[in-house]
Amino acid sequence: MLSEVPHPAGTRVVVQGKRGPEIATVRGEAGSPERQARYGSVLRAATATDLQTWEDLHRRAEDLKWLLRARARERRLPVKLVAVEFTLDESLVTISYSAEERIELGSLISELRAHTHARVNFAAIGPREQAQMLGTLGACGRENCSSTHLQDFAPVSIRMARDQQLPLNPEKLSGPCGRLLCCLQYEHEQYLELLRDLPRKNARMCHESSGACGKVVKLHPLAGTVDLQTDQGTLFDVPAGELRRSPDAAKGPKRDSRPPIEGETRPD
Repeated sequence: MLSEVPHPAGTRVVVQGKRGPEIATVRGEAGSPERQARYGSVLRAATATDLQTWEDLHRRAEDLKWLLRARARERRLPVKLVAVEFTLDESLVTISYSAEERIELGSLISELRAHTHARVNFAAIGPREQAQMLGTLGACGRENCSSTHLQDFAPVSIRMARDQQLPLNPEKLSGPCGRLLCCLQYEHEQYLELLRDLPRKNARMCHESSGACGKVVKLHPLAGTVDLQTDQGTLFDVPAGELRRSPDAAKGPKRDSRPPIEGETRPD
């Protein structure tokens, strides 16, 4: 039976996950029934026996991980063994690995039989899942989000970095996993709201007070300003509310008034 008593944050509990019973730490209030069905439900508060069993299984899993790594090297298997994890009842052991191509690891099962009778599950994982399991420090100086609170990896695109006016430098936009930073998604919606009140980049605009006209070369959504480069080459940082569309912006490209050359075609 599922526990109906809410547990305070920080409580160690036993949860029924996808793979079986596991130990977890409460971080907040219970989610919707759909979310619980997806990520697991709390069975009970963890007892001292549960926690001791979990510690013992964790140590055994670490020993097995190094054993399997050694056997994989002996057999020249092109694989990186990332983690070995038991369920609390030791009915299942999951071996998470990464490989450049599809690989058969069934030969390693015989190495486990002398140490556990648990059912063996091999799980191929990507770079983000590796960072989630191993834990690393992000550019912010804190432990990476994937190993602390993220449970899903939402799609992250380079467009999010453009909308936030970030320099498109792969080294600064990539996390420890080598993929785009997960945190690019956190404030993206707020930036989209702010950008609605700003002119587009490269738009022709005029400053109402000074009458200076030029091209918008950079946006500052948080400040509500833009960098306007005038036709004389001067750069101004002006509030977006003080700009109006340049009169010549709607005229479009000038038509070629030269007399046509024989055989030349021109757009209408």
